[in-house]
Amino acid sequence: MSSVAADLNLAALISGACRNAENLPGALIACGVVEAAAALCLIIFKEPGGMFLHHGKAPFFLYYGILAAVVVFGLFEASAGFWVSGNVTGRLALGRTVLWVSILPLVMVSALGGFAMLNLK
Repeated sequence: MSSVAADLNLAALISGACRNAENLPGALIACGVVEAAAALCLIIFKEPGGMFLHHGKAPFFLYYGILAAVVVFGLFEASAGFWVSGNVTGRLALGRTVLWVSILPLVMVSALGGFAMLNLK
């Protein structure tokens, strides 16, 4: 599965969770785990390139700092999915907010090539 197909599958999960509240915990857990795994793959296997290399040490550390923050946010998102599953109707607003906020880290990881490294099948 290509990175575009992985992005489309995650987008389908997110839009399905917005239409049906019962899908929200699963979407939070899946998106959080995939997001954290993709960022972790980038940290371990891919060196920063482009503007992160030739402009001093700050962008180099910024690359790894952003990816570490995405890993932590992905794990937070997955744990929020488990928390929301306890009372979906009462925690719907917070769960949807976390899901919508997670779009930015998903775009960042996708732009850096994280889903291509996962080689999702």
